[in-house]
Amino acid sequence: MLKVKAIHVYYGTIHALKGVSFEVQQGELVTLLGANGAGKTTTLRTVSGLLRPARGSVELEGKALHRIDADEIVRRGVAHVPEGRKVFPRFTVLENLKIGGYTRPKPALAPELDFAFQMFPRLKERQKQYAGTLSGGEQQMLAIARALMAKPKLLLLDEPSMGLAPKIVELILENIQKINAAGVTVLLVEQNAAMALAISHRGYVLETGEVILEGTARDLAGNDLVRQAYLGG
Repeated sequence: MLKVKAIHVYYGTIHALKGVSFEVQQGELVTLLGANGAGKTTTLRTVSGLLRPARGSVELEGKALHRIDADEIVRRGVAHVPEGRKVFPRFTVLENLKIGGYTRPKPALAPELDFAFQMFPRLKERQKQYAGTLSGGEQQMLAIARALMAKPKLLLLDEPSMGLAPKIVELILENIQKINAAGVTVLLVEQNAAMALAISHRGYVLETGEVILEGTARDLAGNDLVRQAYLGG
């Protein structure tokens, strides 16, 4: 489904991604692991069109994404939930959700809204509430639900558990697993490596802009390097 081939990305003179390649098959939940600065967020931003690779390619279902604008990539079926949630605080929950479906005709939004509320029932209860008054966990739910309004084939999630209490993290990751089980392919960047691997099919490990390991989630969880670096030994 998604094929990233030997992408090189620069921030000025900084070589952030050095030939990164990986694949995500339809229906998979794949996680990217790595320390801060490894290139995980840069990889997601490149897939979603917020960054252009200097070399290499990004393809979705055999069609190039790396040459088109970010809004067209959304129309092709890629939705990106950035780190830090980025909800619109002065808009209601419902207004935030409708913004997420801006690429789709209004009559088509009802099923997506039902799906979003099915995944996150708490948002249905708070649909008239301003997003800025929600808790951190509820804002993260809203950010993910807003992305679902675009009816994505591929959902990119950047650090969805950041700054959240452990019980809320567990709930968010459980919901991500449900979204994947409902047929949405997921590429996940998550600081909680143990929980990310527990819900993923496969994973890749990035280090200083390069993929250094790949494998099934079970194999990575049992790998000595991964255990020492990301799973506390």
